[in-house]
Amino acid sequence: MNTTYTPRAIAPDTLEQLRDTDDAGRPCVPYVDAEGGSPLRCCLRPVAPGERVALVSYAPLRRWARETGAAPGAYDEQGPVFIHAEPCEGPEGERAGYPFSRAGALRTVRRYDAQGHIVGGRLMEIPEDAEQGFDGVFAEAFADPEVALVHVRAVEYGCFHFEVRRP
Repeated sequence: MNTTYTPRAIAPDTLEQLRDTDDAGRPCVPYVDAEGGSPLRCCLRPVAPGERVALVSYAPLRRWARETGAAPGAYDEQGPVFIHAEPCEGPEGERAGYPFSRAGALRTVRRYDAQGHIVGGRLMEIPEDAEQGFDGVFAEAFADPEVALVHVRAVEYGCFHFEVRRP
């Protein structure tokens, strides 16, 4: 099943910058993840055991604001994300389902307007039918004409998972 809304991976040009210096100004420190399983934001899949990755600080709203001319002000937050240490192919073709959707996991779903200000949000416990759950949450968000984009984050670590823009 394909998703109704498009989850966006981190753009290749942004990844190139993050592999040098992250959005907190720290140098990238790659390592080999022996166990795997962490969510990669470059290709929207879990790390495979033995892959070379990096944990970097990422400010998705800041990056979007540069593209659009928005001024998010204090809403510009950054958080940890895992990326491949070297360039990868990005998400593979059409994906089935939303990334990192384990039933029972908690997510914050934040809504932003065209200026990058929060105009709402909610807590979501991912249901057994994750696609239907996310589709409903995004439909609810975009029913408000002010909402330009939505960010999904993990509750437990604050990690940014993915962005969905108004279709």
